[in-house]
Amino acid sequence: MGSLCSSCFGGNGGESSNLMPSPVSQETRRRQQLEAAERRREENERRGVKNLDSVRRQQQRSEEMGRREEEAARTGGGSPTLKWQTS
Repeated sequence: MGSLCSSCFGGNGGESSNLMPSPVSQETRRRQQLEAAERRREENERRGVKNLDSVRRQQQRSEEMGRREEEAARTGGGSPTLKWQTS
């Protein structure tokens, strides 16, 4: 019974080194952590969004509207371009 437990705790000499993960270089570890962080960021961006393309189109539309409003404000001086005439 003792030999059964000793194999779990490295009692069989050099065989226990196979159970421990091999040391990884710092550069490899940093790269893996960066990749994992990027995956988490992308997953968080997609969370709750069923159609990612429609969200991107909506963002592009809103940016375009913002640009048009800024351009209209610069060229028109803030005054409306339509004038009402009443008689």
